Amino acid sequence: MKKQSDTILVRCPNWVGDVVMATPMFECLRRNYPQTKIVGLIRNYALGVIEDGPWFDRIIGCDDKTLSGFWALVRSIRNVGAEMAIVLPNSFRSILPLRFGGVREIYGYCRDQRSFLLSGGPVPLKEKDGILPVPMAEYYLEICRWLDLEIPERREPTLFLSDSVQEKGRRLVEKFGIKAGDMVIGLNPGAKFGTSKCWPPEYFARLAELFVERWDCKILLLVGPDEEGIAQAITETSQAAIINTGPDRVDLSLLKYLIQRCQLLVTNDTGPRHYAVALDTPVVVIMGPTDPRYTAANLEKTLVLRKELDCSPCHLKVCPRDHECMRSITPEDVFRGSEKILGKVS
Repeated sequence: MKKQSDTILVRCPNWVGDVVMATPMFECLRRNYPQTKIVGLIRNYALGVIEDGPWFDRIIGCDDKTLSGFWALVRSIRNVGAEMAIVLPNSFRSILPLRFGGVREIYGYCRDQRSFLLSGGPVPLKEKDGILPVPMAEYYLEICRWLDLEIPERREPTLFLSDSVQEKGRRLVEKFGIKAGDMVIGLNPGAKFGTSKCWPPEYFARLAELFVERWDCKILLLVGPDEEGIAQAITETSQAAIINTGPDRVDLSLLKYLIQRCQLLVTNDTGPRHYAVALDTPVVVIMGPTDPRYTAANLEKTLVLRKELDCSPCHLKVCPRDHECMRSITPEDVFRGSEKILGKVS
């Protein structure tokens, strides 16, 4: 039976890529509850992902990792006065502020011994070694199915850019010397998860050379917080002219514009790959330690390059071996894959 509420709180995922993959679920809620006030709760660093979207009437940034942040979030939740909440992260921590904040009905996945904190929710599918990996967009939508909501036919992630973000993006691209007719290829060499997801900087440096030699394009190096060292290693090693966005401190909101401007994005398996999907930009993903089943959806303009080894997928943040899963994928492999995906979508 569909649950009714005047106000619904949605605790958004923590990882940027997961937030993007949750947007079909946000859209489903908005369609099923057009008159309901829907409030998003999201980590402060990810606000730029969703703040221009149409899904939430209000967004509350949170930092529940600290004690002071936890109680500040509890106070914000009490002030909202919601009767119902939906929790997308799988942790205990994501539920506790809602309970302390007085929300009576809380729904999410019943897993990891946290069911007693919830009012109900789906049980994840199992396989021999534990929970079955499924595409995260479908994983989140399963909560809506459990709530007996009508699921939209379109289940693709979407992102939105405000007029101010677009204007700021246009000015930045002009500053970089990129003209309207230029081919732009984005390189995303970092990963917040850990070094195990990162393709070697010298490989990105060589790939940039291949792109410029063959296609006479502009290379846009997308640099996140604490990735200045990776960017420096690439720009100092490569003979190609590379536009390093690091000094411009591109945030997650402005990053949408830059990825939308690219004709191709080459990236580790991290948040910007999902930006590319949502913004209809072809993308080549270099995947190492992660299980591809979590992201096996909406791949029409995506090429995943991956080597199956005896240790993969390990999901370790730091590789205890020689990082073969990433090092065995060469710049030439990625260039050929880029040719393939661009030929497919042209």
